[in-house]
Amino acid sequence: MGTVYITQDDSFIGKVDERLNVRFEKKTILDVPLIKMDGLVIMGRASISPAAIAELIDKKIPLSFLTNNGKYIARLEPEMNKNIFVRTAQWKAAGESAQAVHITQGFVRGKLKNYRQTLLQSQRRYELNLNDNIAQLSNAIASLDQANSINTIRGYEGAGSAAYFGCFNQLIRVDNFSFATRNRRPPTDPVNSLLSLGYSLLRHDIQGALNIVGFDPYLGYLHTERYGRPSLALDLMEEFRPLIVDAVVLTAINRRMLAPQDFIIEPLSGAVSLTKEGLHIFLRLYQEKKQDKFKHPVMQKQLTYQESMETQARLLAKYLMGELDKYPPLVMK
Repeated sequence: MGTVYITQDDSFIGKVDERLNVRFEKKTILDVPLIKMDGLVIMGRASISPAAIAELIDKKIPLSFLTNNGKYIARLEPEMNKNIFVRTAQWKAAGESAQAVHITQGFVRGKLKNYRQTLLQSQRRYELNLNDNIAQLSNAIASLDQANSINTIRGYEGAGSAAYFGCFNQLIRVDNFSFATRNRRPPTDPVNSLLSLGYSLLRHDIQGALNIVGFDPYLGYLHTERYGRPSLALDLMEEFRPLIVDAVVLTAINRRMLAPQDFIIEPLSGAVSLTKEGLHIFLRLYQEKKQDKFKHPVMQKQLTYQESMETQARLLAKYLMGELDKYPPLVMK
């Protein structure tokens, strides 16, 4: 089953034997065996019993709290993995070390190559002219090998992302949705609201994978340290953004699985979010995408995207501990 999402406000989450039981207005609306769960995400105002929390911790199932529109609030997770050797290697590489520069290049290279592949596929499928944007991405990717500082790498990441989102509107093939520029905190249009929601869900999953392997998710390389920010989770997310979230957003829109009436606008902030029905559709699509299988380019075997998150975290650990010469980002062809 993977991650379970609770979206019903004022529902109560309890534990019944070895199952998670969700009740609303004295009726059971969800009953799930804990053994089938990889994570729990509460979106909105649901409450959870101490017994259920204790069981989640005991079974090492992370719990995240988000707002109704996907803004991250907090996270409760089990005791840190006992693999101190991974964290020691992670901390030794902090700063502007050669390892940190290499890792940062890998994260950004993976993201930009997956951006470029998305544009190449869309150009063929829809007979678009995206040559200028693809060329800008290719230039940014080629420049990464000459970068000798993380700030320089961040500059190429910014240039590549600008090229990608500069033509993102052309990837939307229906008339009732459009995209001008990336905005957040809060997102003020439907497309940005879907992207922000998807990235919040992806953060939950990536952080869980890092915890399994033994990393400290708060010490990253590409993203600077900030109190309460899981910088390494945001780092590892980069190569997965176009593969999972952007793909789900474009599928939901272009296949007309979501329509403008599935969104609401907050009168004071102007923030745009999904209706309850729209949220259920998006969560289902996201969950299904995570279970899609592909041949992992390094492992040379069939993995789901969910499994590949942990695989990438383990490859990162092997590089930091000297068991691999390079960190190979997940790049799809």
